[in-house]
Amino acid sequence: MSNFRLIQRRSPNFDQRINDCVIDMLVLHYTGMINADMALQRLCNSDAKVSAHYFIDEKGECFQLVEEANRAWHAGKSSWAGSSYINSRSIGIELVNAGHELDYQPFPEAQMNSLERLTKDILIRHVIPAHRILGHSDIAPSRKRDPGELFDWRRLASIGIGLWSNKKYATSTDGETLGPGMSGKAVSQAQQKLSYFGYHIEKTGHYDPATQEVVTAFQRHYRPERVDGLFDSLCWDRLLDLLSQIE
Repeated sequence: MSNFRLIQRRSPNFDQRINDCVIDMLVLHYTGMINADMALQRLCNSDAKVSAHYFIDEKGECFQLVEEANRAWHAGKSSWAGSSYINSRSIGIELVNAGHELDYQPFPEAQMNSLERLTKDILIRHVIPAHRILGHSDIAPSRKRDPGELFDWRRLASIGIGLWSNKKYATSTDGETLGPGMSGKAVSQAQQKLSYFGYHIEKTGHYDPATQEVVTAFQRHYRPERVDGLFDSLCWDRLLDLLSQIE
């Protein structure tokens, strides 16, 4: 890796990518553990059966745990854009952060700087579209919340890493806020657009718990200023703006 210091710390938790999958996704995680040492030990423990390709601590030190050519075990049961082989087609990066269940904090400047440099380097080697640079919660909304609403996706997008909508205010004035228990055409349309963007969501026409989980994941990434699971006019406008960037 050019102009970037990597510490080699090998994890035994990897295998071959299946079906010769091309790497076209990048998935960001937080460790969700008390400290960096505990998280790194777990990712390198064969009994844990979890890993990632890279690991960045709060000080910005970056470790490579699994070679990019191999499949790290970071995504778990997940799906995006109709594919459930996320581990085989992605690179996973773990960011040290205690997470929602312990002591969720903004990601430090040194850590973000290292992430930017690492990601830019990865994008030299692999063609990964902006809309396929995702959080764990995007690909597993029923199970995961990381890296969460305190992660600065806007910052990454400003330097060409990932997708972002700069819509600050809702321009739709006639759209109702959708939420649990509601049904109908508006719910179906929201589900259809979220599915087209990539989220795994059934187009039932009912604002069921699974729909609320997907909307919450969308908000954590693309509308982090309010994460409430309700699909309002600003969510709709940002989703349409994001779709316009990939069509």
